[in-house]
Amino acid sequence: MIFDITIYSVGKNKESWLKEALEEYEKRLKSSVKFHWVLAKNDHELEERMDAEKNWIALDPMGKTFTSEEFSKFLMENLESEGGKLRLVIGSSEGLTPKLKNKAKHFISFSKLTFTHQITRLILLEQIYRGIQISKCTPYHK
Repeated sequence: MIFDITIYSVGKNKESWLKEALEEYEKRLKSSVKFHWVLAKNDHELEERMDAEKNWIALDPMGKTFTSEEFSKFLMENLESEGGKLRLVIGSSEGLTPKLKNKAKHFISFSKLTFTHQITRLILLEQIYRGIQISKCTPYHK
């Protein structure tokens, strides 16, 4: 089964090195995941795009933190419960709006540190890759 993951975020991938890194993880995951990127211009547009979605996971510094193994389990359980589809939301530099926070199913955090939305995209893809590799018992995580 190929999973379907849509990542919603504000802003563009401005840096060429970032585009290359994201493409590398997408290439590594192409046999397992089809990614869709929805890049909004601002918070208002992000809210509008999320109006039609249900059951998304929001990235927020106050969200739940995981070990890599716990995140792998969380990822796979959510993919299974959502029929292989997952929607993730990364807020703007101001964070998630109250409207987005009120409608999110889960909140996760990769750190108490603040990252740019561009770096967060890369961390997210690497963690998805790591989580899937853990679920497949490959040596990547070691």
